[in-house]
Amino acid sequence: MKLGKKFADLKVRPKLIVLHNIFFLVLTCAVYFALIPLFERTGTDPDVVHGARLVLFLVLGIVYVLAVILLEAVIMPRYVYQPLQLMLQADEATRQGDREHEYISDSGIPGDEIGQIMRSRNETVRQLRRHEDELEAALVRLEKAKQSLLEQDRLASLGLMSASVAHELNTPIAVLQGSIEKLMETIPNAQAQERLSRMLRVARRLHRISETLLDFASARTDDMGSVSIRPLVDEAWALLAIDEKASEVSFRNDVDSRHAVIGNADRLIQVFVNLLRNSLYAVHSAGHLTVWSREVEEDSATWIEMSFEDDGPGIPADLLPNIFEAFVSSRLDSRGTGLGLTVAEGIVTRHGGRIRAENREGGGAMLVVLLPSASTATTP
Repeated sequence: MKLGKKFADLKVRPKLIVLHNIFFLVLTCAVYFALIPLFERTGTDPDVVHGARLVLFLVLGIVYVLAVILLEAVIMPRYVYQPLQLMLQADEATRQGDREHEYISDSGIPGDEIGQIMRSRNETVRQLRRHEDELEAALVRLEKAKQSLLEQDRLASLGLMSASVAHELNTPIAVLQGSIEKLMETIPNAQAQERLSRMLRVARRLHRISETLLDFASARTDDMGSVSIRPLVDEAWALLAIDEKASEVSFRNDVDSRHAVIGNADRLIQVFVNLLRNSLYAVHSAGHLTVWSREVEEDSATWIEMSFEDDGPGIPADLLPNIFEAFVSSRLDSRGTGLGLTVAEGIVTRHGGRIRAENREGGGAMLVVLLPSASTATTP
């Protein structure tokens, strides 16, 4: 856009032109009528006076036209119209939220009073933007604090509930464990002994799970150490093998046997059981479950990333953001208590790791667990 057109857009210009013309016209008339009596008092020939009047009129007219042209073509555009146009453009950018163009360039600011106004405007806008940025940062911190409080409240409520459940479970689990041990002492049959031994392992596992529920209401710390994760995945799947559906699906453990993490074996098995059970419930008969691992570098540390994949229907998009919240009944672990993934997330977090859920590109769900590698991590 040419400067001429920009200046023409200024609504104030026609008014200024009218005022300038009136001023110069009045000034010219004043000079003309002030000089005419001088010619008349000279007593010269009337024709000479008439000619002098005509010459004076023409000279003053030319001066008037030149003055108006100089003022409107050079002086006003450079020192008035252009600064005003720059301020209008910057104000429009400010209204549109265009931070890149809302400041007047220093090269376009004159050194007069209008320039002082332009510099003052730039500083005012800068202060406004700083206040806006500070307010936005404060709102972000407030939102994070709010989410943190909500999370703490959720975990506190879950802790109270899980502690109550754990106390209720401990007594029947102890009776069950004692009864199985008594049967093992009285039944010599080898096949029965094998089944009872498996039942005893499951009963002990239930006892350890009830202890884990107490962790939500206490600050008890688990023993941590270097743990190879491939055997833990095998053991977790073996615990799920009692489910009839487990025999109908294909399970593959592709976890690298060299990968080890810093953690508690019992707690990690509980995580893997929950994740595998979710996948087992999600797939149809003849479905496929796969667990694999890889080593990744992140935040100047080495991590072991484990992926639990299935070829089921996947996770609905509206449930994906809340998949780890307690009692979301329509999510993956809806056939259980609604706490499986919540408990798994809590255990992984206590191990200094992270867990996320997503859908695979080829279909199905994928739950990814990131744990500190035993090769570089320091035992808590």
